[in-house]
Amino acid sequence: MKPTSLLCAVGCAAALFSSACCADTFPLPPPGEDIVGELHVVITKQEDTLLDIARRFNLGYNEITAANPGVDAWVPGEGTRVVVPSQFILPPGPRRGVVLNLAQMRLFYFAEAKKGQPAQVVTQPVGIGTDYARTPLGETRVVRKMPDPIWRPSRDIREEHVAAGHWLEAEIKPGPDNPLGKYALYLGLSGGYLIHGTNKPWGIGMRVSHGCIRLYPEGIEALYPYVPVGAPVRIINERFFLGARKSVPYLQAFGEIDDESEKETDLTPLVQVLLKRTGRGGPPDWAKAMRIASERRGIPLPISPAGQTSDEILRQLAAPAEKSP
Repeated sequence: MKPTSLLCAVGCAAALFSSACCADTFPLPPPGEDIVGELHVVITKQEDTLLDIARRFNLGYNEITAANPGVDAWVPGEGTRVVVPSQFILPPGPRRGVVLNLAQMRLFYFAEAKKGQPAQVVTQPVGIGTDYARTPLGETRVVRKMPDPIWRPSRDIREEHVAAGHWLEAEIKPGPDNPLGKYALYLGLSGGYLIHGTNKPWGIGMRVSHGCIRLYPEGIEALYPYVPVGAPVRIINERFFLGARKSVPYLQAFGEIDDESEKETDLTPLVQVLLKRTGRGGPPDWAKAMRIASERRGIPLPISPAGQTSDEILRQLAAPAEKSP
């Protein structure tokens, strides 16, 4: 499957992760700008699913389905043009360590710049905690790292398995049955939360864990060597990111992870974000911003009065593309 020549493909070979094929690594944008990556389109083969495409381009289930409303996730059909949302507004706040946005189900790692090298950001999709076992918000640090971690499930988890008719040992050794995968970063949060791999990669971009943060196996393998013990970790839950590129303001909107209709329709957080940062890139077009917020496609789109509309940009993406071989 080839990306269109219209827009760039995902870049996978930056200096920081030169040995990793599955990390989206970008140089930090210049001061006053917040956007990395590019959108592009692929044309499906008959056997493709959106989950296949998501993993191929280091995206989560939530990202690929939100960007392609109306496309069947399991049977998109041969010749379907699928938007690959591999463009991101960087999260607000300090650009250091790990920043995880639950609403986006995406992790950003801001590596310390080495002398003579540009600062870079690495980003990975994640799976997070369910509504009854939430991933906590707040600030912490990586307190320990472990390859081939042993999983010691809590009593609650073991009782949950027993209730479902499955016996779960008190200790799960490394191997294909270990849900932690091959690498784990232990966080300094009470309750034993980790950033780790998984033996169920279909859950990336979903609320499937008991509060831990899951990455694709290839994602944690790429990230693990570069995140040191002591790295700061900030976990947020922001539905709206505002950024700028070449003096044009952009908005990226995500769905509410609780899937509650009242919260989904509450645009107060959007108004607060726009008022707080309205000077960045000029005044926004409020009608454009409201539409982007209501559609929640997770794609950065311009909200300047004179800029292109979201429909125009998406029509460009849907233009004739090169067919997969």
